[in-house]
Parts: sequence; structure tokens; C-alpha cells
Amino acid sequence: MENTDVFLGLQDFLERMRNPSAAEFVKSIKSFIVSFSNNPPDPERDSSAVQEFLAKMENDFRAHPLWAGCSEEELESAGEGLEKYVMTKLFPRVFASLPDDVEHDNQLSEKMALIQQFIRPENLDIKPNFQNETSWLLAQKELQKINMYKAPRDKLVCILNCCKVISNLLLNASIASNENTPGADEFLPVLIYVTIKANPPQLHSNLLYIQRYRHQSRLVGEASYYFTNMLSVESFISNIDAKALSMEETEFEKNMETARALHSGLSADLNNQSNQNDQHVGHISPSEFKESKQQSLNVSKDSILGPRASEMRARAENPYGKDQSTVTKIPSLSDLENKGAGLLLKEDQVRQVFQNYPYLFANAGDLTVSDVEDLLNNYKQLVFKYVTLSKGLGNTIPSVPSFSSLTQVHQEAEAISKQGDKTKVDPNNESKIDTDTNTDTDSNGASIFEVESLESKLLQGEATADTGR
Repeated sequence: MENTDVFLGLQDFLERMRNPSAAEFVKSIKSFIVSFSNNPPDPERDSSAVQEFLAKMENDFRAHPLWAGCSEEELESAGEGLEKYVMTKLFPRVFASLPDDVEHDNQLSEKMALIQQFIRPENLDIKPNFQNETSWLLAQKELQKINMYKAPRDKLVCILNCCKVISNLLLNASIASNENTPGADEFLPVLIYVTIKANPPQLHSNLLYIQRYRHQSRLVGEASYYFTNMLSVESFISNIDAKALSMEETEFEKNMETARALHSGLSADLNNQSNQNDQHVGHISPSEFKESKQQSLNVSKDSILGPRASEMRARAENPYGKDQSTVTKIPSLSDLENKGAGLLLKEDQVRQVFQNYPYLFANAGDLTVSDVEDLLNNYKQLVFKYVTLSKGLGNTIPSVPSFSSLTQVHQEAEAISKQGDKTKVDPNNESKIDTDTNTDTDSNGASIFEVESLESKLLQGEATADTGR
């Protein structure tokens, strides 16, 4: 079934539930959600209860006059609408409901965060002609969308989209190199690599959620094939070792230790930076914020080199102060930075000095997907050079620079964008549907099928791939 048809079917399902003759259906759905939510979490029992309820309701739909004369596709859409509505309501109760699942999520995510720092396609025996890390970013992005949705089908579609991107890239590569059509032996290693690089949060819980609450009659065909591959990926990553990555044990352990040290160090720095930023933002006035934002958007020689350009210029002429002739001092990293900055300010053409660093004067809109890998490599080189220079001078390694002003600008832009979206009228939005009957209302007089803004966004943000049924 095409996605457009599914979306229209969901609209149709909600409309039918507002019909007075659907009062018994509404009562049954509401009763199930309430009774289910009052029970303590038990994944096995919960899964069986949801599957049985969905199957029973779909059978009742077929026998009801509301769906008399409907096609199989329309009945299928009704089932999709029922699953989406019920599971959106039950999501907080059933997703990652056990401490063991949460712990598994954290361990898996931490492991991927470490391995992604040193893994290369060659470690998974991916052939050179099938390697395309830049394009694999598209697959990673699809997989990272999985937590944007609550319905099992929408989460599954994120996995399918990721897998289809990989399949298409492999097919195109095989055609270009006149090789045989790639199969599971070529597909699975790439999916493993993409998943590790994407490191989607709560991957374990998402897979369990789909497995337990996606209607079993629809988890078939292509959807079942790709989902099974993703389960294999999770198992592989959970048990990954030196042999799995075609590495010597000593090399693997060394890489893990290095990654662990770097990961923990960056986490500590970022946490400290976040706390400092939160304290600073709490005391900043609106006028100061606007001024800070304007300064961050204006690129000039002084803003590139630092806010104290005049001080740097003076210190460059005499970096050690008035008593330089009587004191022998090894220049510190800060002294060298200030001296260099002062010399740069004397250059007639600062841009020419930085001609080997094209991204310095680029805006976000100038960048393309192909620039990401180059930027990442440049960043890593910069960090290692700076850290080793600091160590060599015997100085404390500096923390990550503050990007709070840029973050604030980004958040404000998003807020403005969202405010603009609220003024738009969508003729297909279920929340505008008039319900002139009280057969489906709760004690507060609100319709059980009066779609909240979040649910409207879920329906409007329908994932964009077919489920492969």
C-alpha cells in the first residue's frame, strides 16, 4: 500500500470513529487503554494483549456496517489507524519499560560510541568498490529518525528507509563495476557499519517495541527481511570483538582504550561546558542576547581572531611585559597564541593567510554532504595538534570552546519557525474535525478521538517509505 493511501486511510479511520454508530468501538478502545495502563509492565503479557486486541477489533470492523462494501485496502488502513492510535497512547507505558532494557540501551550506545571512532569499512571486509561513506550518511540519517515517531509502523519505516538506501547504493556500485548483484554478504556488513556510525539512541528498545507491538500479520515480506537483518546487526554489535573486526586482539584493546579515554574526556568537558553555559544563560538579559547573537553573525578580522584584538596586538609587540629584559621566560601557549594573533592583524590580506582553510569563511548553507568527512578529518587533526602542543609546553589542555551563542541563535530560529508553522492551516488535519456527538467523549467532555497537537504532527509526519507488504 502506498504511503499516501495509508495517510488517507488514517484520516478515514478517525472520521468513522466519530460516527454515532461507532460508539461501541470507541468505548472498547478507551476501556482497553485505561485497563492496560493500570497494569504493571510485563512485556510478554503486554505484547499478547495488544496483538489479541488489534486482531479482534479488525475482525469486528469487517462485520460492521461502517465498513460495508469497503475494499481490502480500506480495511487495512483501518487496522493501521487503530494500531497507530492505540500505540501512541500506550507508548509511555510500554517503551523501555524495564530497567534491564534501559541498561542494555546504554551499554549498546556506549559500545557504538567507542567503536565508531576507529572502525573502518575494511574491518568488516567491505569491498573497496562498495565503499561510499559520504552517501552512507543518508542511510545514517534515516536510521537516526527512529525516535521521532511513536507508532511501531513509523519506527519500522525508518529502518526500511535506511536499508533501502544501502541496497540502492550497493546495486548502483555493482552496475558501475560490472559485478554480480550484491546479496546479504555485501548488504549486512554495510548495515552494521552504518548503524555503528549512526548510533541511534535506544536501538535495543526500539527493536523490541517493533517486535512486540507491530501487528504480526504486517511484519512480513520485505519488512520482515530488513527487520531481521537489523536484529542481526544488534546482536553482532553487542558481541563485537577483535576477531569480528579482523583485528589483532592487542590492536583492538588498544583502540578501545584510546577511544574510551577520549570519549570520557570529551564527555566530562562537554558536561562542564553545558553547566557553565546554563548558568550564564540564566543571567543574560534579552538585550545582551540580541547583541551576542548579532556579534556571532558578523564575521570580521577581529571576530575571527578573538574579542580582544587590540590587547592581542599590544601583547604581540611585547608579549612578556615591561620586565622582559630582566626575566627569562619560556612562552606559554597563551603567549604564543596572542603573539600570532597580533601578527595576523598586521597582515594586509588576512583571507590570503587562511587560503588553505576554506571552511573558515564558509556559512552553513555553503556546505554539502561531501564536505562532512573532510571537515571531520580537519577537526581531528586540529584537536590532536593543539592538545600535543599544550602537552609539549607543559600546559593544562584547554577545554572545548563555547558555542552557546550559536546554539541560542539556532534554538531561537527553530522557535520562530515553529511559531510560523502554527499559523498554517492544513485542510487534512484531524484536529479540525467537528464532533457533534457525545458518544466518544470522556468525563471532561473531550473526544477520545479529538487528535492532540502531538498526534496531528505524528500523522502529518508520516514516515516516507512503504512497509514492503
